[in-house]
Amino acid sequence: MNGFPALRRGLIALVAVTLVGLPGTAGAVQPARTTPPEQRQAATSRSTERELQRRLDAVHDAGMPGIQAAFRRGDRSRARAAGVADTRTERPLRAGFHHRIGSVTKTFVATAVLRQVETGRVELDAPVGRYLPELVPGERGERITVRMLLNHTSGIADYADVLFGSIARGSLADLDKNRFRYHSPAELVATGLNQPPTNAPGESWSYSNTNYVIAGELLREVTGQSPRRHITREIIHPLGLRDTYFPGANPFVPGPHSKAYEALYQLPKRRGEYSVYNMTWARSAGALISTPSDLNRFYRALFRGKLLAEESLAEMRRTVPVPGSPAMRYGLGLMRLDAGPCGTLWGHDGKVWGMSTLSLHSADGSRQLSYGMNLTDYRRLDDNGLPIPHPIDRQVESLQNNVLCDAAGSTSTPRQRAPERRTVHGLTLAGAS
Repeated sequence: MNGFPALRRGLIALVAVTLVGLPGTAGAVQPARTTPPEQRQAATSRSTERELQRRLDAVHDAGMPGIQAAFRRGDRSRARAAGVADTRTERPLRAGFHHRIGSVTKTFVATAVLRQVETGRVELDAPVGRYLPELVPGERGERITVRMLLNHTSGIADYADVLFGSIARGSLADLDKNRFRYHSPAELVATGLNQPPTNAPGESWSYSNTNYVIAGELLREVTGQSPRRHITREIIHPLGLRDTYFPGANPFVPGPHSKAYEALYQLPKRRGEYSVYNMTWARSAGALISTPSDLNRFYRALFRGKLLAEESLAEMRRTVPVPGSPAMRYGLGLMRLDAGPCGTLWGHDGKVWGMSTLSLHSADGSRQLSYGMNLTDYRRLDDNGLPIPHPIDRQVESLQNNVLCDAAGSTSTPRQRAPERRTVHGLTLAGAS
């Protein structure tokens, strides 16, 4: 099919991230000026909680089998879910079900690498070949720096484009073929390095899972521990993230979880179901399992200085342009979205077959929304191979605007002419020109 979209860089969620401030949809209560502040906060929180459930129900009604989310405003947080975890049995999806978070893993990995920068074991602008001369040999190892891995400017191609090449033919064959396959880090990195570079080192941004598998091997080299063990001991356990873990080669999700449905743009005759999958293909680029509440706790700790020193967090927030997007920039394992009336939001998104995730936060972690859905690539394609907007997209947009943005005080923003929307790597972004 002409124009069929290439494999999604990083397999990030195909979800709307428009955040434009919708008119007349505010869910927050507007108390009288004489109401004590603590009562106003409680009333607003209750209203936002009801709005969260209503908006999740609307996403489900629009065609998403199941969605779960967690929001935080100040010190108050809530988690809710809507829809089903299994379309055959109609088993309900519950808040707190374990969910494959895909590329949100990259923020954890970047944080772990920056902690090694703080110890002096790693230099951000040192060539990666200094640490991993056999994994990234020759001139590329000398020219590509650690920073370029973390901000996706290395020019190293994404191995996933090769591993799952059948999707360019509208086929689930490679997804099925790799379901129980074990992939070593060396194999994945070699596959990416053997493809033509996307750009010269440092020249431009090009999303690649290969970068973060290399970053994981950098952690292994300088700490003497696997990235799985190191991140668990240094970040996950100290933060009390009880439902966050790397599955290793275990293809099953050990805790309560949903099915994972891949529609592949409605091209196959049936949806694929991939809740059972060997995630060694993603490793430190996207293998983590977590929950929306755990993600909010992680990002809140990150942005409040509990994981990194102020200087390191500033490095993480040094961003580069994302080609074609007026609203999105990328730092070190961190996305920055200029979200109109919602202000500047930070976080990451992720997608593995059948599960998508988005985690968005204000700079200080006081406003947070993380959610996961269990159907991916649900849109159909037009004659040019571009995704056609789906009713799910509109309801996800409303979820974000009415839960996350209203908490920022954008409850009465009048609607202006809609800003230009552009789709970049699967993200529909609307931002200032």
